[in-house]
Amino acid sequence: MVEARQLSSRIRGFRWIFLILAWGLIACIVVQTYLAGMAIFDDPSRWRTHVNFVHIFEFIPLLMIVFAHLGKLPIGTGWLCLAQFGLIYFQYFTANLPGAGALHPVMALVLIVLSLYVVKRAGGVVFVREGSQG
Repeated sequence: MVEARQLSSRIRGFRWIFLILAWGLIACIVVQTYLAGMAIFDDPSRWRTHVNFVHIFEFIPLLMIVFAHLGKLPIGTGWLCLAQFGLIYFQYFTANLPGAGALHPVMALVLIVLSLYVVKRAGGVVFVREGSQG
């Protein structure tokens, strides 16, 4: 019985880490969008910051896959995180392939919507199951 509680507590901890990473990814996407806006509307030299900032958060979805598994979140959650990583990776192509640049902000919108869905989905599991274990 004590082992089951410890395991349950550990799983809850992994779920919380997942949620923190998921919200952190959303915050990074918002900052990244802000940096692009600064480069467009204020100072074009800020593009370097926009280009470099992605390296801070591009692997967060892969960490989220690990914590989704450790936290025993529904299996589709890991696949959604893989899709997030794929979208971030696809952004490199839209930024560098001639004629694909117009897709870059569209993919950013898709990424933010997907990220919000992942948070909503995982948050529902964390809070509903935590409350019912009480």
